[in-house]
Amino acid sequence: MKKKRALPICICFIFMICIMSGCKNGTEVNNKTDINKGKLVTFAFVAKEAQNPYMKKMYDGFQKACKEVGVKPLFMGPKEANSEMQIEIINKLISEKVSGIAIAANDANALQTVLTKAMKSGIKVISLDSPVNAKSRQIHIEQADPEKIGRGLIQAAYEMVNGNGGIAILSTTAQSANQNLWISWMKKEMKDHPDKYANTPLITIQYGDDNDEKSEMKTEEILKNRNVKIIIAPTTVGMFAAAKVIQSSNSDVLLTGLGLPSEMAPYVQNGICPWMYLWNPIDVGYLAAYTMDSLQKGTITGVEGDIFEAGTLGQKVVTNDFYGGTEVLLGDPFKFDSTNIDEWKNIY
Repeated sequence: MKKKRALPICICFIFMICIMSGCKNGTEVNNKTDINKGKLVTFAFVAKEAQNPYMKKMYDGFQKACKEVGVKPLFMGPKEANSEMQIEIINKLISEKVSGIAIAANDANALQTVLTKAMKSGIKVISLDSPVNAKSRQIHIEQADPEKIGRGLIQAAYEMVNGNGGIAILSTTAQSANQNLWISWMKKEMKDHPDKYANTPLITIQYGDDNDEKSEMKTEEILKNRNVKIIIAPTTVGMFAAAKVIQSSNSDVLLTGLGLPSEMAPYVQNGICPWMYLWNPIDVGYLAAYTMDSLQKGTITGVEGDIFEAGTLGQKVVTNDFYGGTEVLLGDPFKFDSTNIDEWKNIY
C-alpha cells in the first residue's frame, strides 16, 4: 500500500497560524465581525416608508457612517407609512439577529412590544427623526430642538401673512410623535401671545400620512377654506405635495414648513414658499449610525451625560429628552430662502 505523504512542517505551521489569527479567504479580520459572537455586525435602518426621499437621504448618511466604523448597513421600510408593517420588518430583523435597529417610527407606542423583544434579544435599538416612546429604545436621535421648530414655524407663518390670515397645518400621521410635539409648540406659541396672533388663527390640522396622493388631496381640502392664507407643512412629503397643488390651482395661499431643498427650490424661487427650514437629513442618519456603534461597543449605555465621538460631527453628549428618555441632538434648523436655496438643492 502506498503511503500518503505528510504535509511539510512549514505548510502545517502556516495553516495553524491562519486558523489562530482568523484568516478567511485571504481577508484580514476587522471590526465588521463581532469578536464576542463571531458574526457580522449589521445595523438596520427602518424607514417610515420605503420610497420617502427624506428617509433615503437619512440612509445615505447612515450608510456612510456604517462604512466608516466597519459594519454592514441594511435599509428596510414598509410600502406605506403604518406601524403594522414596521412591526413585521422588526420581527424579521430579530430573527436575522442584526446587531442594531435604528427606526423612524410611524407610531410612538405601537412598536413597544416588538422593540422590547428586540432589546431583550441583545439588539441595540435607537429611534431617529420620529421617536418611539422611551421604553422602546435606548436613545433617540433628535434633529433639532422641538420648541425652536414649533415656535419658529408659527412665527414664520405670522410674518409671511403680515399677521392677517388663517393658518392650516398639513402633518404626517396623527400618531407621529415628533410632528405632534412640534404642533404642540406651535399652539403654545399662539397661546403665549394671544394678542399677536389674534388675526392669524389656527383653522385646521390635516394629516396626509406621508403619502403623496393623500397629502395632495388634503391640501385641496385646505384650499377650499377661504380663511386660510398660509399652510405649515412640518413634513417634507407634505411640503412638496402642498406646493404642487398650490401652483396647479393658481392659489395665492403661501407655504412654509420643513422641506428638502432639492424638491422645494422652484417653489422658493417663485414665491409660493417665501422661506422654509430643515436640517441636513444626511447628518441625522450619520449621527444615528455613530450612536449605534458607540452603544454596540459599550462606549455609551444611553444614560444622560454619556459622551462619544460621532465622526465628522465631532463630540456628542447624551441628554434627557421631551419624551422621558434620552437623546442626542444634531443642532438647530437651517433657514432656506431665495438667497441660498440654489446652493443646497444639489446636496439634498
